[in-house]
Amino acid sequence: MKPIIPEDERSKEPLDTDRVIYHPDMIRANEWVLTEYEAPYRELCIFVPCAKRKPYHESPSHKKFDRVIFGIAKPEDVHIVTFGTCGITPRELDTQYPFMHYSFMMGKCNVAKIKRDFIKMESERLAAYLEKTRNNYKHRIAYCIGDFRTAMEKAVEMVDIEVIIVPKESTIQKMIQPDKPFIYNSLSSREYLQDLSDAITDVLKLPKRKVGLKEDLSVDDTDWYVL
Repeated sequence: MKPIIPEDERSKEPLDTDRVIYHPDMIRANEWVLTEYEAPYRELCIFVPCAKRKPYHESPSHKKFDRVIFGIAKPEDVHIVTFGTCGITPRELDTQYPFMHYSFMMGKCNVAKIKRDFIKMESERLAAYLEKTRNNYKHRIAYCIGDFRTAMEKAVEMVDIEVIIVPKESTIQKMIQPDKPFIYNSLSSREYLQDLSDAITDVLKLPKRKVGLKEDLSVDDTDWYVL
């Protein structure tokens, strides 16, 4: 695959600080996704948060998401799009620079201005992607909590395109851990994954399935936040 940003055109600015959302290469790569990238036509698009481990599809959290998603839907019917600190990264691009090369996790950021800027920038990118792919997907589901969820909710307000956002608010309230730095718990939790599963079976008009977690695959790797 041709690089989004050729090696000799890359910035020397580091990709491991809390200013990663302003990094010129991150901005350029996202502009490329929104202007040059051609999304596939699929029955369902599922937006999932970025992960600490790269590429995202090999992270423990994304493997859990995939077990739920592809235990229900056929791979040829689903397009996975990662969003968050990275901006917007369709799965087939998650081995590309700079999506593979940054290390900062927005979930760890406590700088109010950066968090505000992130939500503004990300919501605008998500709205642009939703508009760009208006005719590419029949259904859209976003699996997210925290600032990523806020960005998705704001994006949906900007466009008249339905996105089913899970987990449900009632589930989130039950899962809150007030004594933790990140109070919303892990998206790898069975309760949250059940909401994702139910959303997929609902839009595909399939019987509901009970989500279970295998012990050897259930160790959290602190993807994008710290519990």
